[in-house]
Amino acid sequence: MTRAIGPASVLGRKEQIIVRAAELFDTHGYHAASMEELAAAVGVAKPTLYHYFKSKNDILYAIHEEFIDLLISAHEARVAARPDISVDDRLLAIMHDILNLMGTHRGHVRVFFECHRSLRADQQLSIRAKRDAYTKMVVGVLEQGKADGEFFRAPDIAALALFGMCNWAYQWYDASGARSPADFADEFWQILLCGISSPPGRRRSPCTGVPSTADLAQPCCPHPASCVGRARGSRPVGREGETPVAGTTLQ
Repeated sequence: MTRAIGPASVLGRKEQIIVRAAELFDTHGYHAASMEELAAAVGVAKPTLYHYFKSKNDILYAIHEEFIDLLISAHEARVAARPDISVDDRLLAIMHDILNLMGTHRGHVRVFFECHRSLRADQQLSIRAKRDAYTKMVVGVLEQGKADGEFFRAPDIAALALFGMCNWAYQWYDASGARSPADFADEFWQILLCGISSPPGRRRSPCTGVPSTADLAQPCCPHPASCVGRARGSRPVGREGETPVAGTTLQ
């Protein structure tokens, strides 16, 4: 999805350059895209670009920084506004943040995951520090869930599973398809919390591997109320209509 670009008085010229550059790098590739092409896309003379950025590399860094800052600020704002939100709903919101970027910042997503090595060494260190800080936030949610008895898997491994599902989606997501990024966030979240086993009574025991009526009566998923009964595309009960802010790791 291409974001609308308004006049410089509405959307700062620097932000215009970042937006258009992300789109250009997404379609042409970072190394193939030229400053001449970017100037034409923004609608300015080439020298004007250098008034805002010293080099194409600095624009690349700005895209990386904007992407990770969106995720960090979204999470921090949510924690501040809703400190009582449950850990499972907090995980859902995190997954919405990451996947919604496919719709709002598609170019940023590809640039962040594919062009990191094109940054200067000092820029890589800066982005890696922010990426690691965000990863720590997500692991912290999982650690809290484990401490509360909601989760029992290793938080660091669970975080890798979460990022593994969400981060690669831009490679295959089709914006013209029937499912939105939010739909996939809901589905991935249910898989993360409840796995892919059938509901009790319709499967062999996934807990012991032994067919047992008694065992089948006990769901392996620790959150049956959260997953079973939440239709695809629905939103969690208790979030009071909150819309997650689109805002990785971002391994």
